[in-house]
Amino acid sequence: MPVAPLDPPCGVVLAAGAGRRFGGPKALARTPAGTPWVALAVRALRAAGCGEILVALGASAAEAAPLVPSEATIVAVPDWASGVAASLRASLAHAASGSASAAVIMPVDTPDAAPAAIARLVRRARPDALAQAVYDGAPGHPVVIGRAHWGAVSAAVRGDIGARPYLITQNAELVECGDLWSGADRDEP
Repeated sequence: MPVAPLDPPCGVVLAAGAGRRFGGPKALARTPAGTPWVALAVRALRAAGCGEILVALGASAAEAAPLVPSEATIVAVPDWASGVAASLRASLAHAASGSASAAVIMPVDTPDAAPAAIARLVRRARPDALAQAVYDGAPGHPVVIGRAHWGAVSAAVRGDIGARPYLITQNAELVECGDLWSGADRDEP
């Protein structure tokens, strides 16, 4: 009997934080040419093969919402000030109402992300998947969390500590992507 194809993973852009070190919410950041970082993240996830794209917004959400491309769904994170865990929980809860096999998680502060690196993780997206991009062995993004792990991840994350401890305890697959991109995020303007 043939196996039914899996629905593509959803893409999740974490953009709810206040960006204290950055000097303001990164959801409002733009390239020197004026392109919103959030638009770049949505485009990169779509180009890599994600289906539905979710953008978690909290700090300055009213100002950031117009920067989110119309093809993406905004996920409101009312408790954004409690840390990245709130964004991850809200995004996974929203994703659970759809049919995505997995979620591909990217922070908004990676405007130089290579779609090819994201696609390398998208190819691992299955309901039981756990995978993290690494750059010359150093952990980075994206991260793939299969649907079977969404509840456990949501219960495990706390404050500004994301899914990394869970990925470690569950022996997530480490996927080297340093040949495609530096993996660098931007914490300072």
